[in-house]
Amino acid sequence: MVNTLLFVFKYWAGFVTGSLALMADAWHTLSDSLSSVIVIISTKISSKPPDKEHPFGHGRAELIAAIIIGVFLALIGFEFAKDSIIRLVNHESVVFGSFAIWVTVASVVVKESLAQFSFWTCKKTGNPTLKADGWHHRSDAISSLIILVGIFVGKYFWWIDGILGLLVSAMIFYAAYEIIREGTDPLLGEIPERELLDHLREIAKESSGIDTHIHHVHVHRYGEHIELTAHIKLPKNTTLEKAHQIADDIEMDISRKLNIEATIHMEPI
Repeated sequence: MVNTLLFVFKYWAGFVTGSLALMADAWHTLSDSLSSVIVIISTKISSKPPDKEHPFGHGRAELIAAIIIGVFLALIGFEFAKDSIIRLVNHESVVFGSFAIWVTVASVVVKESLAQFSFWTCKKTGNPTLKADGWHHRSDAISSLIILVGIFVGKYFWWIDGILGLLVSAMIFYAAYEIIREGTDPLLGEIPERELLDHLREIAKESSGIDTHIHHVHVHRYGEHIELTAHIKLPKNTTLEKAHQIADDIEMDISRKLNIEATIHMEPI
């Protein structure tokens, strides 16, 4: 609702002044409304329990939604850049007024407030789509701030609106890249963090009483549900029953301490 209201006022200000940067910024704001709808839908889908077709749950719906937001941002950035170049080629200038100033100031304050709220909610829930949504808000706040600066110097330089449009598009492209990367990396597969590996070594050693040389660790994230596979080394004279018990104990401790479902493969030293 806030984004939609901001879109109306910013587009109105852009239409009245003829500013391409303001109108582009308005569409950027409206895209936040669409991304928020995606967040709601993806969160609803990802909260569904595992089923026959999706035994690990639906948590990756959040990552897919983040990628959709990123692609949408990139398309908007492309349109901004194209229109800005056309304006510069045609030597088109813009005269800003006080209405444009107040609308832009309000946009900076409101959009950064929405960004902070999204980041805070992301920390509380661990939902990566909310972080993507927060950066979407922040990129809009920064672009509005750049436009505000441009409004005050615009009367001295005819090309300021076109340049501002290119700056806004560059910021949007960067935000799109970061959002898409954060969504695709877990889907493609990531190496486990060093901190996680250290925790796993400690747990395996405490659980088994020996150095198991845990290695070949693979982590698969499905939203809040995490699956892990790893190899351990045991003395070659260990019985199958004993080796199985050690692996079971390590798996249960990892689940209890890290909330990760682990599958351990055993190898002889």
